[in-house]
Amino acid sequence: MKINKVLIYAMLATGLASCSIEDFEENYTDPSKLSETTVGKQFTGMIMSNRGFVLPDYTNYFVVRRITSNPYTQATGWVNVENQYVPGSAAVGDRWNSYYNFLAQYREIQKVYNGLSDQVKADNRVFMIAAATYFYDQTQQIVDFYGDIPWSEAGMLSMNGGDYQSSYPAYDKAEDIYTTMLDDLAGFADEMGSLEINAATTVDFKTQDLVNRGDIDMWVKYINSLRLRMLTRVSGTSEFSARAKSEIGSILSNPGSYPIVDSNDSNTLFQIYSLGTLMSATGFQSGLEDWDGNIAGKKILDHMVDNKDPRLTYVFEKNPNPDEVVEEYLGLDPLMNPTAQNELVLSRTLSIYNRSTLSRNQYFPGVLMTATEVHMMAAEYYLKEGQDAMAKSHYEEAIKQSVDFYQYLRSISNNTVSPTPIEPSDASINAYLAMDAVSWDTASDMDEKLTLIAEQKWLHYNVVQSNESWTEIRRLGKIDFDFWVDNSNQQKTPPTRWMYPGSEQSYNMENYAVVQPEDKLTTTLFWDMN
Repeated sequence: MKINKVLIYAMLATGLASCSIEDFEENYTDPSKLSETTVGKQFTGMIMSNRGFVLPDYTNYFVVRRITSNPYTQATGWVNVENQYVPGSAAVGDRWNSYYNFLAQYREIQKVYNGLSDQVKADNRVFMIAAATYFYDQTQQIVDFYGDIPWSEAGMLSMNGGDYQSSYPAYDKAEDIYTTMLDDLAGFADEMGSLEINAATTVDFKTQDLVNRGDIDMWVKYINSLRLRMLTRVSGTSEFSARAKSEIGSILSNPGSYPIVDSNDSNTLFQIYSLGTLMSATGFQSGLEDWDGNIAGKKILDHMVDNKDPRLTYVFEKNPNPDEVVEEYLGLDPLMNPTAQNELVLSRTLSIYNRSTLSRNQYFPGVLMTATEVHMMAAEYYLKEGQDAMAKSHYEEAIKQSVDFYQYLRSISNNTVSPTPIEPSDASINAYLAMDAVSWDTASDMDEKLTLIAEQKWLHYNVVQSNESWTEIRRLGKIDFDFWVDNSNQQKTPPTRWMYPGSEQSYNMENYAVVQPEDKLTTTLFWDMN
């Protein structure tokens, strides 16, 4: 059966696997039946459609992160193989298709909303701001993988009434996408807290909101913190530097008007309240642990061990072999001979990520924004503004919040297979802050202090937010990693971006041709000034 290529592209972009016209049509809302849905229900559906790349799901961890951001950041150890620095088609394709399915769901919200009367639109405005914020968070991640992507014209097949001839999506410049998102978020920051929401919508929002459970204050903090992340990301570019400096300063100096995620009580987390409702019982376990994907990287483990990091026993366990008594922590060295690496893996003496805190914790949340990340962004801003005392205060608060965050993760776990962690005392945390490799006061200049910030982000993110970690490592360029060089392949070390999936070349040919010259693993993103 022959189907027009744009139709196939649209099906791929919305995650459909079948080439049945009937199946295709069933996946789009019939305009005559819009009364059967609501903006609120579409909002929940959008979040659900992307939950596997927010909550720690098998595909997210095993198919995607295991061969990309986890080893690129040396959060995990792995046995070197040829061609390991080229992101596999399964990883790239799954992440791309998932995002465009998610984008299509966002378009459905817009479509339903646009068909409402002005009064009903006003009543549902809270859903649209929350949906756009969540959508922009996920969009930033995709832009930070690829650079330019189909965006403003993507996912429009349903809104175009099924007219696939007019639905080929052009690519938007990454800078333009950032500009649009920053402009909108700035407006949302002022609008969200001042909305007048009627009683019925308040109840509906609490029911349909899977992220903040209808808490407007939490959404406002998420919006402002997401603005900080995006502004920080582009702050080193000539195009955005002045804007970033001005807006970050405005946010941080006006907590009453622009509250942020500044404590773990206000972290933006997609939480699990009832087992089996949002993710499979073993999705995270299989995703991280299968094929030894949870082995500790030597560099990150050594940093924590050598500096007596109070998070160590919450994040790592010495080894998974109950019959082998191992006194020391041991991470896998990326420069070892692959044969020797494999022998170590098979010996089961290597340290692994803590299973009870992480991979077997069935209540592990989807992490969207934490206080540690926000305080680190504030530390970077104040450091560059010459306000060293403020920078130090935020830097040390970030570390304290991170320690508390990993204690929280362990406290909600329903698994006890790993040893009981050593609970850190105030004295042990203060001693850690005084270690030479951690101490703000012993750093000699701004560059060394930026390195401390980069390292603490890396330690906090580890495998929990490894995608964000890879992005910040590329942006800051302050952590020196030694990688095995793959001399048998053109891509000898980790890439600086992902290449577009093959489906783009096949089904969006004319638009892909515009970006093809930059579709290389070595092309740097616009915010990467290193």
